[in-house]
Amino acid sequence: MRLGSGAFAASCVAIEVLGVAIFLRGFFPASVRSSSRTGHQAEPPAPEPLAGASSNWTKLPLPLFSKAVIVLIDALRDDFVFGSKGARYMPFTTYLMGKGPSHSFVAEAKPPTVTMPRIKALMTGSLPGFVDVIRNLNSPALLEDNVIRQAKAAGKRMIFYGDETWVKLFPKHFVEYDGTTSFFVSDYTEVDNNVTRHLEKVLKRGDWDILILHYLGLDHIGHVSGPDSPLIGHKLREMDGILMKIYTALLTKERETLSPNLLVLCGDHGMSETGSHGATSAEEVRTPLVLVSSAFERKPGDIRHPTQVQQTDLAATLAIGLGLPIPKGSIGSLLFPVVERRPMREQLRFLHLNAVQLSRLLQENVPSYEKDPGFEQFVMAERLHGNWVKLHLKEDRSGALLNLGTKVARQYLGALRTLSLALSMHVAQYDIYSMVVGTIIVLEALILLLLSTPQVLHRRAELEVPLSPPMFSLLFYLMFLVLSAIHVVVCTSAESSCYLCSLPWLAAGGMMVLVSALLCVITSALAGMVMDSTFLWKSAAYPCSGWSEVGLLLLLGTVGHVLSLGASSFVEEEHQTWYFLVNTLCLALSQETCRTYFLGDDCELKHCFHTEPGTVGATCMQQDCTACEAPRAGQAGKGPWPSGARRGHVHWAVLAGPWLVLACCRLLRSFNHTGVQGAHRPDLGHWLTSSSHKMELSCLAALSLLMIFMLAQRGCSPMSKVALALGLVGVFCYRAAIGNLLFPWHLANRGISKGILEARFVYVFVLGILFTGTKDLLKSQVIAADFKVKTVGLWELYSGLVLLAALLLRPHNLPVLAFSLLIQTIMTKFIWKPLRYDVAEITVMHYWFGQAFFYFQGNSNNIATIDISAGFVGLDTYMEIPATFLTVFGTYVGPVLWAGHLAHFLSAEASSDSAMGRACFCYALICSVPVATYIILVTSLRYHLFIWSVFSPKLLYEGMHLLITAALCVLFTATSQTGHTRAWMKTDAGN
Repeated sequence: MRLGSGAFAASCVAIEVLGVAIFLRGFFPASVRSSSRTGHQAEPPAPEPLAGASSNWTKLPLPLFSKAVIVLIDALRDDFVFGSKGARYMPFTTYLMGKGPSHSFVAEAKPPTVTMPRIKALMTGSLPGFVDVIRNLNSPALLEDNVIRQAKAAGKRMIFYGDETWVKLFPKHFVEYDGTTSFFVSDYTEVDNNVTRHLEKVLKRGDWDILILHYLGLDHIGHVSGPDSPLIGHKLREMDGILMKIYTALLTKERETLSPNLLVLCGDHGMSETGSHGATSAEEVRTPLVLVSSAFERKPGDIRHPTQVQQTDLAATLAIGLGLPIPKGSIGSLLFPVVERRPMREQLRFLHLNAVQLSRLLQENVPSYEKDPGFEQFVMAERLHGNWVKLHLKEDRSGALLNLGTKVARQYLGALRTLSLALSMHVAQYDIYSMVVGTIIVLEALILLLLSTPQVLHRRAELEVPLSPPMFSLLFYLMFLVLSAIHVVVCTSAESSCYLCSLPWLAAGGMMVLVSALLCVITSALAGMVMDSTFLWKSAAYPCSGWSEVGLLLLLGTVGHVLSLGASSFVEEEHQTWYFLVNTLCLALSQETCRTYFLGDDCELKHCFHTEPGTVGATCMQQDCTACEAPRAGQAGKGPWPSGARRGHVHWAVLAGPWLVLACCRLLRSFNHTGVQGAHRPDLGHWLTSSSHKMELSCLAALSLLMIFMLAQRGCSPMSKVALALGLVGVFCYRAAIGNLLFPWHLANRGISKGILEARFVYVFVLGILFTGTKDLLKSQVIAADFKVKTVGLWELYSGLVLLAALLLRPHNLPVLAFSLLIQTIMTKFIWKPLRYDVAEITVMHYWFGQAFFYFQGNSNNIATIDISAGFVGLDTYMEIPATFLTVFGTYVGPVLWAGHLAHFLSAEASSDSAMGRACFCYALICSVPVATYIILVTSLRYHLFIWSVFSPKLLYEGMHLLITAALCVLFTATSQTGHTRAWMKTDAGN
């Protein structure tokens, strides 16, 4: 079976995407959870540790609080409450923490620090899996045991207002609710007003037991403007007023019922210095937890400082306070200050219930639980507790009883800490079977690409894929039977459930067929290469063949980057790797331009080896190295430069080109400091986005938009030029409308809006330019008389994406986009055309620059740097598909635009119809090698200390990058289909 190199590469990448998806499904583990079924019938609570005594407490203690109000403020950092901002903007809350009846804590959230996993942690007490980052977009119903389920089973009436994630996680649990979407980040007023408007009416009623309020406005302000925005103070002041209203209403009800109520103030996660969240910085994981109740009255001089606790501790504390069973999968510990004023017997009873629950969870998840230090401490505490109960029942009122009770409490608290730590260490339960199958599929696709590389390097337009014989061979059927037998054995003997075992047999059989077929194709390809040994040594006939210095640098740099992925520090600071590689490439190009244009070294190895039509630009077609001459005068019209240009001013521009690119890259590094070590350092982006430099940012944005127009319009049709100009004007108007920029003219009483109209104005021109480019491409498929139609169509598609990128990127990143276009122009005019590089080398260079610009725009390998506000530009409500597409495109602007430029450049400059297919193959290969290597590395490092904070986010980035690569390969393949028409035209002209 014969396939074009582009179509073959696209097929291999598509198979890799499937393999990576299966691997991800197995790699991201399920949380440690109880094996007890969470049905309606609750298990009886453990009795006091005194067997046979009729006076034992065997029932759950009575609730400590009559009503509970939970106020969750999204993205509430600890310093927003405990720091200077709290003292300035939240005076009432500060008073409660300093002198009022309250206990304050700094609750540490575990990664991933996004909303849905944090809500699960707060209500279940367990550590959600990292895959919940993806589920955060569309939360399924929560099946684990949780406080909300226990409260409903106990007959408590619950009311909820706020983030609709709660309604999705706990369907049919609330007697009254009003959910608001959490993803429309441009709205930070109505989304909170929708919660507060119910408050006064509900607080006057007495027909509820638990009231939950989830405010989203603070999080949305952070995403749009960052933690230093003036809007943060206004929002904190608003929240402080709401807390005062709730506290006053609860005090009024306490006078009526004579029983204490509980007010809980907490945050689900924090906020990074850029306003985002998802990673593990201190600003993202440290959240305030304030418990307020008249039961916590303090004595004069009682100073209580916030102590460090885990976010998972809230579930056990709420359960104890409301008289509910602790969720079975909770790994949290009771916050002891909540019960320290209760009688000693009640204190020990609460601690014992928590310790029993943790010890049972340890027994179900750790085979050697008896040797665990926490379990040993629990056994000792339970024995001491039994002795204390005996003394208590004997009505011993001596000091020994109090001392023993204090000792038992300390022993329980130590056991709780140790048990909780042990359970958090055993949180990972990997689906090894799915991981192995996914890895095998990825490696098989990569091996197929590697085996086909010699044919592509010899510029074969089509590849021979030995597909039909293996599909009907004995080896294929044997492999299928063996794999099926392995699947049956694994699925019938595995203690934990496997994802592949839950698939229908038809889907699982298809997976076995795919693995078997790929293995047989690889075997056939290897056998063919061994038998056709002459093909492997074709290059030996040309004594001048070899690697150029730039080609060797590209190879070694790519291999070095892949090897660096095994170190956590290199993953955290991967941007430094790409900055180094790009800078080194510029220096190598400078050396080559100097040698070629000034030293007259035109007999470079890469220009002298035998080539066929397929290189970019006209090349020396010598079969040996003895007569490698400069382009003749008669060939001047075909080359990039006019006759005699080497002795003119042009060669000085060529020499300056790499240095100019190097200077641009150095300047771009100062716009956005990223990574872990340098993210906190001041940069141009922070300086420009501060409120005191809005005028400078506006001028720079306007200059950048003008520069973008000048560089992007040169290849467009007149109609597209007009659309591009109007669209860029609309970009400036949109940013000015939402308050990021200033209008050059003064508009009286103009307030900040969502910019919906302005953004949609730009979208109209984006779609118009993309439609025009698509029409030209389709026209080139039918009418092949003018090859420029295809080139213009590709450039218009590229310009449409540039306009979309200008709309989605934040204003301080517009210079990054402008410099990207400038570097592409310099490289095209002064590097790639005159030096006549091979298609593979040009493809790798585009890939390198695309990766560098991914980090130039402020991205990193942690989730916190994803700008989700880009997904809601021009949307007045949350729509999942458009928001996801815009967010992904806004994140991967650099790689996508450089790949688009590659497609246009090869279409305009390549002298062979197979160039696009070869570029697609090289792009697929260079993206596949890091993915395949990385999934092997993370499998071997799955118990590494930084597996969740460093390696797992990078794995998600690699998976998304591979998916984007698959889409780009499909585009490359579709674009290269016009090659058949072009070849027909050449044949017709020859006749």
